[in-house]
Parts: sequence; structure tokens; C-alpha cells
Amino acid sequence: MTGKRRPLVADRRYGPAAAAGGRAAAPAGKPAAAKSGRRRTRRGNVAMRAIGGLLHLVLRILWATGWRLAAVVLLIVLASAAWFYRGLPPLAELLDGRARGSVTLLDRSGAVFAWRGETFGGTITAATVSPHLKNAVVATEDRRFYHHFGISPRGIASAVRINLAEGRGPFSGNGGSTITQQVAKLLCLGRPYDAASGQSEADYEADCREGSLWRKIREVPFALALEARYSKDEILTIYLNRAYLGAGARGFEAAAERYFGISAAAVDAAEAAMLAGLLVAPSHFAPTRSLARARDRANVIVGLMEEQGYLTAAEAAAARAHPAELSAAAAQRAGGAFADWMMETGPAFLTRDTTEDVVIATTFDPRLQRAAETALADVFAARVREGSAAQAAVVVMSADGAVRAMVGGRQMPSAGAFNRATQALRQTGSAFKPFVYAAALDLGYSPLDLIEDAPLTIDVPGSGPWSPRNYTGEFRGMVTLAEALRQSLNTPAVRLFEAIGRDLVRAVAEQFGIHSDLADGPALALGASEATLLEMTAAYAGILNGGSAVRPYGLVELRLAGDGQPLLAQAGGIGERVIAEPAARELAWMLAGVIEGGTGTRARLPGRPAAGKTGTTQAARDAWFIGFTADYVAGVWMGYDDNTPLTGVTGGGLPAEIWREVMVRVHEGLPVRPLPADAPAAPAAVAPTAGDLADEVLRDVMSTLLSRN
Repeated sequence: MTGKRRPLVADRRYGPAAAAGGRAAAPAGKPAAAKSGRRRTRRGNVAMRAIGGLLHLVLRILWATGWRLAAVVLLIVLASAAWFYRGLPPLAELLDGRARGSVTLLDRSGAVFAWRGETFGGTITAATVSPHLKNAVVATEDRRFYHHFGISPRGIASAVRINLAEGRGPFSGNGGSTITQQVAKLLCLGRPYDAASGQSEADYEADCREGSLWRKIREVPFALALEARYSKDEILTIYLNRAYLGAGARGFEAAAERYFGISAAAVDAAEAAMLAGLLVAPSHFAPTRSLARARDRANVIVGLMEEQGYLTAAEAAAARAHPAELSAAAAQRAGGAFADWMMETGPAFLTRDTTEDVVIATTFDPRLQRAAETALADVFAARVREGSAAQAAVVVMSADGAVRAMVGGRQMPSAGAFNRATQALRQTGSAFKPFVYAAALDLGYSPLDLIEDAPLTIDVPGSGPWSPRNYTGEFRGMVTLAEALRQSLNTPAVRLFEAIGRDLVRAVAEQFGIHSDLADGPALALGASEATLLEMTAAYAGILNGGSAVRPYGLVELRLAGDGQPLLAQAGGIGERVIAEPAARELAWMLAGVIEGGTGTRARLPGRPAAGKTGTTQAARDAWFIGFTADYVAGVWMGYDDNTPLTGVTGGGLPAEIWREVMVRVHEGLPVRPLPADAPAAPAAVAPTAGDLADEVLRDVMSTLLSRN
């Protein structure tokens, strides 16, 4: 068999890899290793097939479970949406979402100067508002509003990503909500406010704005129900009417009227952008708070409108070049303290707690308000050190008690809303003395009667001996009543007070309108008791009008919005006579002397007669000047809220200067008129001295006089 070749047969010992690779056969000494490799390969193939099978099984289980779970969730969402759908009312019932009404205040000429509560300008629709406004809202809040079915998964995912990137919770900050979802929030998922529940309106609003995951989940079926129940434009109409836009404006019609004095149907692109810019943070971006900030935000909205094709490049440039301007009433922001006073003193069910929209015509005069505000600011800027926390208040009124202007305090970061003109009870100091002299003049004393200015000690039960001193520490001997008031001498005022009777003086002061508790002791003559600036100013108005009490008032007429018949009306505040007119005219003459040559010379008005009185309390914690011309009476108080003593300030100093600056501006353009004042005819009898106070005969005479009055 030599010469014959053996047939070529593949060697099976080395597996397919060796054969396929054309490798040389393994050495004959390793058959066991080849068999082991084949076993490992087989085991590996089995393991891979097992893992693959298991994964396939898991995926099948997940798919089977997932689509069934998704179906259940979808059914729950649709059932919830159907349940919400059944409870949705007609569109008209959803447009005014306020729980309470508003108060609109008109000045003496009938122009709006302030609002309180939440105003609602009336129903508007997506079809009747300015197209610029409609486009601005959609561009800002939900550019795909007309293309989605109520929710936007893409928007929610984007918002979650932004919130997490900025270190917030996934649903804190950007919400990714569509306009439909925002309407769901505004409607509080169909739960109306119930005052009987004990929950405050603020808490209800906060609950409606909750941004938790569970709340987001609940919004989904409600949004679907809204989309099924109303058209897109109807949903937008609800949004346009219910959105809060700062400064008490609920809805875009109220906001357009509040900020621009026009209807939402008439706003241009710049105004529409400013209004739409309020949606993200109404109070922060309100133009009445910061017009510059509101304009910056509006420019962002203009950019969005241009980017989305709602404005051409030329229109956007024009909107930026001519930004929105506030109306005159909104720009003034005048009369805040006056408006607060109206809300405090009006009937609660028609002011603070009103469920109706109320219109109140008032005595407020914007020109006089500006005069008071600018005068106060100018004096403080020129005469008070920068950073001082000293406060001041001003009231201007007519002789019948009609309040024309009110400054409740300086505008400072820590000033708050406290109205120092009406709420601050402060010791009156020597500003109270005119009521001592009023009582004496009404009893028949003359301004030229003599009284002793000398050391005096009175034993006050429970307190011991009390010895009043003059501000200068000096005594002048015998002086007239007019001189004693002109120089604000203390011991003559106390002597007169004790002579005519404490009860009589207290009665005169109370009848003139000082309703605070008045002290029983002799220190009342020097203003130891407290009163508000409004009370004191009104009491001096009683001197100006000839001796009749006045009740300070600001409300002229109150009516419901849209009604022609007033519910309340008032023509004046003059009440009963307190002292005889001749006594009032003599007292006015005495007070004129205070300004002409006494402690109030720094209040002197150029070319115009005026009368007034200074007041400084112990340790100079309060400084006053109150006075009048033939046209107006004004009061000024100055001090610290925490009763810190003033440094180098008396009533005849800065308060007198503020009063002068106020009155100079108040009387611009008014003709000069003489004061309603009469000088005394001739000297009368000598007023009681210290020794006379112990005379029983004199006390009998005083008792007789008191009984006649």
C-alpha cells in the first residue's frame, strides 16, 4: 500500500474553532484539555440562554403588568375627569372669583385716588380684549396652549429639570403648568371658599396654590375636564378674569384700569406686555411698586412675543422705545393714610368686610396731599440728619371738619402701615393749653386779664407736692392771659386751670373732640393726657369755626358700584356749640399772637394772617404745632415711635417749620383773607392769684358760674 495517500479527514478533537481557523492540530498529549473547553462552551451557552430567557420573561411580565396598570390609571383619570366635569358650572359663574368686594375712593372732584380690597373691572372675554394682551398672555404662560389637551408633559419635564438644576425641589419654582392647569389652580379644583369653615381667605388661597406632586396629579383630571367642558377661548377667558395682577386688581380689566386708566380692550403692545409680565410675581413686578422693574419684565415679554411671531421686529422695537406709562391716579399713589382711615371708620359691612363693590366719594384733595407730603419731605431732607428714625404726621382740614389731606408718617423701610395721624396716642404738651383759656374766656375772662407767673406748688393726692416750671426756668410775675399763652407759660396756665375748675376744662376739651381719657390732676393743663393728631386738629377747627365742635370726616357719599342712589351721605361735620363765638374769636386773636411774637414765630406765613400753638412734652418725646388760617387748619406732630426723646426739637422748631411749609403750599393761588379773630376791647378785672385760690368766696363765685354753663 506504499505510494497511496491517506484520505484527508478533519480531526474532530479540536473543535470548530481550530478547524475554522486552520490552526495546526493540538499536540497528541492534550486531549483532556480540549474536552474541558467544549464543556465550558456548552455551559456558557446554556447560561446565556437562561439569562436571556429570564430577561424575556421579566419584560413580558412588566409589559403585561404595565399596560394593565396604565389602563387602570387611565380609567381612574378619565373617571375623575368625568366626575369633575359634572360639577363644572356655566362659564359666567366662574369669571368673578372674589370672596369679598372692593372699595373705590374718589377725591373731592370725583376722580379715583385709591382702591381697597380686590377690584374687579367687569367681565372680559378672549374675543373682546386687545389682541396684544391675548397674545402676550399665551406667549408668556403657554405657547402651545391651542395645541395641547390641557397638560404638557414636555413642559412639566422641563420645569422639573430646571428646578433640580437650580437646587430646588422638583415641583418648587417652575411648575410647567399650562394655562388650563393654572385655571384649575385659580378654581381651586372646584372647591369654593367657605368663610364658615374657619379657614381664612389667605389660607384658602395658599392651599389653592399648593405645588406638591399630589396636587399636580390632581390637576390632571381637572384640567382634562376643563378642556372637555369649555373651549380654549373660554378657558382663557376664565384666566383673564380671575388672575391676580397686584395692587388689589383681580383680572386684566381691573389691572388695566388700575395701572393705565383704560380698558383691557384698549391696551397696546407695551401695556399688554407689562400686564402679562405680572403673572409670574404680581406684587414684585407691580408698576406702582417699581415702574423700572415692571418695564424690564415687559421687555422680556416683548421678546417672547417677537420670537413667537406675535410682533414684527418693528413693532417690538416700538414697544421697547415707548414703554407703558402709569395713569395719573396710579402714579400719584397719594392718600394711602387717608384711604386707610376711611376703611377704619366706615361701616365694616361696606368697607372692611364688604361683599359688594363700593364707591366712596370723599373730602380728599390731591393737591393739598401733595403739598403736605412734599413739605414734610423737604424739611426732613434739609433739617434732619440722614438716617434719623424720627417720624412725623400731618393733617389738613377745613373748618367744618372735612379732612383734605393726611400724612400718616414718613416713607421709611421700617415705617410700616401704622397711621400716626389717627392711631398714635401721644401726650399733647402745651398744645392743650388753648382749651384752658377757651373755658376761661367763655366764663367771661378777657385776654388782657392779669395772672401771676410765679412759683407754685400743689399737693396732688397720691403723688405729693407738684411744682410746675416754665420751659425757660424763669418767672415773669404778673402777665396778661394773652401773654401767658403767647409765651406758653406753665404756672399761669395751671393757676387758671385750678381757678375755673378742672371739670369744666375737661368738659370743654371733650366737647371739642378730644375723646381720650383726660387726667384728673392739675398736669392736665400742661397736656399730660394723650390724644391723636386728628383729634387735636379737629379741636382747633372748632376754634376757627367760631366755637362749635366738629367731627372730622372724610366720607361724603357711599354707594354700591353701578347704583345711582347713595346708601350713606354727609354734608358736614359741625356739631353743637362749645364756647360762645366772641370767646372763640378772642382765643383766635390770642393764638395769632403766638405766631406773630411768641413761641411759634417760625410758623409765620408771608403776607397771610395765621394763628396756632406749639406743644412740647416732657423730655421732648413729642413736638406739636397746630394752627389755622381763615381757610384751613393743619396739625403737625413729630416724635419717635418708641418714645425716644427728640434732640434739640420743640414744637416751635421743626414742627412749626413743617407747618409753615405745608400751609404756604396749601394756600398757593388762594386770596388772603382775615382771621375770624377779635382783639379785646379793654382790660378787665385781675385774674386770681395764688392767694385767691384759697379764698372761699371766690370758689363760691366759680361754682355759681359753672352751674350757669
